Amino acid sequence: MAEEEQDKNKGFRLLGILDVQKTPCAREAVLHGAGGSVVAGLLHFLATSRVKRSFDVGFAGFMLTTLGSWFYCRMNNAKLRVQQRMIQDAIKNKVVYEGTNLDPINKPGAKTPPGPS
Repeated sequence: MAEEEQDKNKGFRLLGILDVQKTPCAREAVLHGAGGSVVAGLLHFLATSRVKRSFDVGFAGFMLTTLGSWFYCRMNNAKLRVQQRMIQDAIKNKVVYEGTNLDPINKPGAKTPPGPS
């Protein structure tokens, strides 16, 4: 019973090294790579009718599409984490400084936010 639960939680490992379910962006990158390989290989085959070369082009399409999609997704995730951290710090500072003389809204010359009158 315990072995079956471990098998369920193990997940799918790509080439034995990459756990696709637990690595962020890995699943989407592999799926995009599979689509890219089919498209690249099929288009090359239709253009040249060379099977071996079309397979090579399809494999190269898989690698390029997978890596490109993975890096793009990781960059977007990193950018999103930075934005979330900035917003969390701003909210924390707003709570800490609200109502004190250090509040930027209470500084002389600061514009008051529009609100109900």
